[in-house]
Amino acid sequence: MSQAQARDPAEVRRVVTASLIGATIEWYDFFLYGVVAGIVFNKLFFPADDPLVATMLAYGTFAVGFVSRPLGGVIFGHFGDKLGRKSMLVMTLMIMGIATVLIGLVPTYEQIGIWAPILLLVLRVAQGIGLGGEWGGAVLMAFEYAPKERRGFYASIPQIGLALGLCMASGVVALLSWLLSDAQFLAWGWRVAFLLSFLLVVVGMYIRLNVMETPEFAKVKDAGEEIKLPIKEVITKYPGNVLAGMGARYIDGVFFNVFGVFSIAYLTQTLDIPRTDALLGVMAAALVMVVTIPFFGGLSDRIGRTRIYFWGSLLTGLSAFAGFWLMKHSGGSLTTVWFAIIIPFGVFYAAVYGPEAALFAELFDARVRYSGISFVYQFSGIFASGITPIIATYLLQKGHGEPWLICAYVGFAAVVSALSARWIGRRKRVGAALRPACADG
Repeated sequence: MSQAQARDPAEVRRVVTASLIGATIEWYDFFLYGVVAGIVFNKLFFPADDPLVATMLAYGTFAVGFVSRPLGGVIFGHFGDKLGRKSMLVMTLMIMGIATVLIGLVPTYEQIGIWAPILLLVLRVAQGIGLGGEWGGAVLMAFEYAPKERRGFYASIPQIGLALGLCMASGVVALLSWLLSDAQFLAWGWRVAFLLSFLLVVVGMYIRLNVMETPEFAKVKDAGEEIKLPIKEVITKYPGNVLAGMGARYIDGVFFNVFGVFSIAYLTQTLDIPRTDALLGVMAAALVMVVTIPFFGGLSDRIGRTRIYFWGSLLTGLSAFAGFWLMKHSGGSLTTVWFAIIIPFGVFYAAVYGPEAALFAELFDARVRYSGISFVYQFSGIFASGITPIIATYLLQKGHGEPWLICAYVGFAAVVSALSARWIGRRKRVGAALRPACADG
């Protein structure tokens, strides 16, 4: 494939669409677990006399998915940098889909005892491995196909998959909650949401099998420049970029899991907001992100990734205080509750997540880019994302039901990410230890 053919607009759109659809399915599968963890799994798989203990155990298995994601990132990043992006994306979709369907079939603790949470844990690990390899490949297919002057915009398109996946997960659970009684939903309704993944994976697999390899990796392959151990190259030659990327990622993981996962349990258990209404608020914010993520991705092409990321991190952190204040003082008003979720989560968070994929991709050259961005995104996800619902649940208890310690935690993450983004920008400006391919787009 020639460079001209690689940059054909129709081909770029086809590849980006395939990345978006596949990413949406993967995120649906992954976040569906998080959506139901605090409202179903704590009751059916982790029975305990103390509801707090049961909820934290359920969120513990949620966190395991993030712990296993770096393993998936290293494995699929390695082969993605040696064999190609496309083949790895087909495998990750299969792993995620099979694991999600099987979660919908696992018997409860009452039926098979301790084996229920064990099986749930194993399948959650499989989900994490699948998504660990998925994210890097999906954004790279878009990033490496796109014209250099529009890489921020095109790399942000697969990022919309997170919003659509969360919207679908929240929407399906909300619909089932509305259609079924609580008894029916707990007995079998929640399983339907997981079994639906089979149909989504069939569609995603068909689309992914019909795209070509990226032109940048094709060049590496043709020139025989593949690295024997890409992850070793990443750690030894890009240590500063790895640490800065992980720091920048902090607010992304913390904020998403506070507003997209923990807020559902907070609204239903602390503020007594109906489960369906809480889910609809998160779903509405996810729909707004479908527009705001590419907006900020495109804006980063014009005024710089690190500038957008710096201010986006700070504004996102501050918005947590306003959001939780509105939730707490909503007086049961759904309009106020939804506003408190939609503006911080749907708008300010997108200023971070929109330019993030291109920002991380530009930290590494094409020979190790899959491994590099997967390691940065997935390894940082352990502390930035996976343990956040547990931390938030603990801080809420320490605050005697007041959310301000949670907000302070979000604010701390925002400062860390803003400073990391500024450091990345400074390194790019002076050109220290960065390769030409890593210039800010």
